[in-house]
Amino acid sequence: MKICLAQIASFKGDIQKNIEKHIVYVKEAIENRADLICFPELSIIGYEPELAKELATTQSDTRFEKFQALADSGEITICIGLPTISVEGICISMLIFQPKRNRQTYSKQYLHSDEKPYFVEGTEQIIIEIDRVKIAPAICYESLLPEHFDKAYEMGCDIYLASVAKPKNNIERANRYFAELSKSKSIPILMVNSIGYSDNFLAVGGSAAWNSSGELIEKLEDNTEELLIFEF
Repeated sequence: MKICLAQIASFKGDIQKNIEKHIVYVKEAIENRADLICFPELSIIGYEPELAKELATTQSDTRFEKFQALADSGEITICIGLPTISVEGICISMLIFQPKRNRQTYSKQYLHSDEKPYFVEGTEQIIIEIDRVKIAPAICYESLLPEHFDKAYEMGCDIYLASVAKPKNNIERANRYFAELSKSKSIPILMVNSIGYSDNFLAVGGSAAWNSSGELIEKLEDNTEELLIFEF
C-alpha cells in the first residue's frame, strides 16, 4: 500500500482555488500509483474558524464531484478537510472519496477549547478500509489524546492517520508522542500538516511517517508544498 500526505498551504476561505490546488496533488498521487492521499485539517478553506460557519457545506456538495471522478478513474482514496453542517452545528470534518463507493464524512470527536465557540464535536469513529487494510483517521488535537487512539485501536486499525494544522511547538510535541505511540502499539502513524499562516498562527509543515517500530521514516521540511509518499 502507498499513501501520500499532501503538505500544502490553503488559500484563506477560497474553496474553488483550494479545490483546484487539491486536484493538482491528487493527480500527482495517481501518477505515483498511490492508494490514498490525505490533506491537512480544513484544507478546503484553510484553518479559519471564524469563516467556518459561512463556508460550511455537506458531503453532497456538487463542487466536490471532481474528487469522486478522480477517485473512480485513478483507483485512489482521497481525504480532504472542510467544515460540515450537522444538526447540532458546524463540525471539523474529513470528507472521504473512495473508488465507486458512497462518500463518507468523519468529524473530529474531541475539540480543543479554542475551537468550541465555533464547532461541535463529532460522535463516531470511522475506519477507511482499502484492500483489507484498516486506516483510522484523526483530526489534529484529538490525535494527541490516548482515548481517541484507543478507540481506533479497539476497532482493529492497522494505520493511524492524523490530519492536522499545527504550529511549531505543537508539532514538536506530536513528533515525540507519535514516535512513542507507534512503537508501543506496533502501528504505523502518518501525520500531514499544513504550511503558512492560518487563523492566528503559522503552520510549520513537518509532515511525517513513523513505522510500526516507532522509527521516523520520512519527514518534510517546514516551508515546502509537496507530497510525502510512504509505502507499506
